[in-house]
Amino acid sequence: MKHFPTALALATTLLAVPAHAALINGTGNVTPEVIFGSGNTNGSFAGINDGFFELALRGKLRFNNSGAPENTFNYDGDKTYTFLTSDGVAPANRSLFNFEWSINVDPSSNGSLFLSQFTYLLQIDFDPSAGVDYFAFDPINVPFLDHAFGDNTTGNGRGTKAVNAVGYEILRSESNVAQNSWNLGFFAPTGFDVQTQGMYTITLSAFDQQNDRTASTSIDIIYGAVPASVPEPSALMLMFGGLMGLGAVARRRRNSKKN
Repeated sequence: MKHFPTALALATTLLAVPAHAALINGTGNVTPEVIFGSGNTNGSFAGINDGFFELALRGKLRFNNSGAPENTFNYDGDKTYTFLTSDGVAPANRSLFNFEWSINVDPSSNGSLFLSQFTYLLQIDFDPSAGVDYFAFDPINVPFLDHAFGDNTTGNGRGTKAVNAVGYEILRSESNVAQNSWNLGFFAPTGFDVQTQGMYTITLSAFDQQNDRTASTSIDIIYGAVPASVPEPSALMLMFGGLMGLGAVARRRRNSKKN
């Protein structure tokens, strides 16, 4: 069963600083391993490891033509994961793909840093065009979610999940690694079809104890065709005003020539 925060925020812009994305650790493998579920392979993660935080994201085919998950990532080696509508068949309330994330606050194994000491921001885009419309929340500092927790020695599929809020708090306070695999259908705004073709941006950031952002990474997941961006109303007004201004300049020039 999935447990999600009851208080989530919608925002169009939250982080102005560009997020880092590249093949994490030069291999695409996160530290320690993929610790959620069995049969999930490491690799094809984009992210950042600065020795203090390791943040990683990837897209994965969740439903193949038999409805089963695959370790298919279709990663370009930079920040983009691409899936075709013909790659599988998803239930009506789910996207064909999942996005998977990993947070490690002690990738160098110093032994004194834990997830509860920091804050985080996960931003999930629901604008299928090249623009963004973020659904954003802290995925760690919440009462209870079904993350896989562990440390740098946890083996593949060996992450520990809490069974209640008390257990979640203990794991959050004693672990330096958390991971999960989520679908857009878990979070979609009312009325949004999660099988809409387009480009979806996922951004993950971490903040230190002074609430300064210290690390961030972002990926784009392309599903089918990406529709053209439609300018926001404010952008349309600015564009219209600019055209009006150009028209006024042209009229003044014509009048000056006549005089």
